[in-house]
Amino acid sequence: MAERPLDLHGRPLGVLRLSLTARCNLACPYCCPDLEDPPDLLTLAERVALVEATVGLGVHTLRLTGGEPLLHRRLEELIAALQPLRRRDPGDPRGALREIALTSNGVLLGAERARQLKAAGLDRITLSLDGTDGASVARMAGLGSPAAGDAVLQRVLAAIRHAREAGFDPARGALKLNAVITRSGNADQLLPLAALAREQGLELRLIEFMDVGNRNGWEPEQVLPAAEMVARIGAAWPLEPVGRAPHGTAGRWRYRDRAADAAGADGGAHLAVVASITAPFCGDCNRLRITADGVAYSCLFAADGTDLKPWLRPQPEPGRLRQALEGLWRARRDRWSEERQEAADRRPAPAEMAYLGG
Repeated sequence: MAERPLDLHGRPLGVLRLSLTARCNLACPYCCPDLEDPPDLLTLAERVALVEATVGLGVHTLRLTGGEPLLHRRLEELIAALQPLRRRDPGDPRGALREIALTSNGVLLGAERARQLKAAGLDRITLSLDGTDGASVARMAGLGSPAAGDAVLQRVLAAIRHAREAGFDPARGALKLNAVITRSGNADQLLPLAALAREQGLELRLIEFMDVGNRNGWEPEQVLPAAEMVARIGAAWPLEPVGRAPHGTAGRWRYRDRAADAAGADGGAHLAVVASITAPFCGDCNRLRITADGVAYSCLFAADGTDLKPWLRPQPEPGRLRQALEGLWRARRDRWSEERQEAADRRPAPAEMAYLGG
């Protein structure tokens, strides 16, 4: 493909996180989702045009996010509409999309929906679960009672089963489990979550509590450092480091008591941590975020974005849209997590996580 643009730190564009909605059916306090979507949501055709434009600039992986993306009624239709970008030859100068992934809380992932997503062409699903009992799930999901938390827990456990049965194979990395950990909220769930993931054969991805947005009451004392999480779990099940892939978000460890199979797959034999606070990975970040109403953000911690609707309406203008996105990326200098300490006193108020798509 044509030469990819680099930002001001020499970083290429590789991953697009496309939010489909800012709404959610849960109310997790670290995310604080909106009750309603912003006006002027993008249409399906506009989203397809955006993905195609970014693929032409180097995007190879698309992650569909929210809010809760399963609330988007045309989700499967969007995934199917993107398949022609998958079928391009890798050497096509327009670029090719290699992978489409989805992040969901799993509550709405029934058996039929999982099959429909697979049939449409979805490659990977990451489900979110922040506890293993009704009380902890209720606390972390903003629910009113342990009974409500237990109902969500059972739905997520069922979603894991439905996704596996639909063909999302955790041994091939197609099904993973996310958990955001806060010191006072669910630090006691580290070992139970690891035990659950091991039992289910899933990679568990532990995420440090991040200072995204203005509503989640973030305090540095509430961050449980990734190194401490790994140490706690490693004391129960010895670990060996695998490392962080280039441009990846997660450092990974392998459980020593889990051997790879003959094909080299070791699903469930990994623990991963996303240490945006204590071990930031800005140096090779290759992610662009576009909100449900078409605003592009070049960093999760950014305060301002670029509205792309002028190049999408009244109808998409591919050439001008690509030019706008390329200019945005070439001007990118973000490395907020690395600058957090020295820039804290001059940081503008960031956008909310649910609006940005995480």
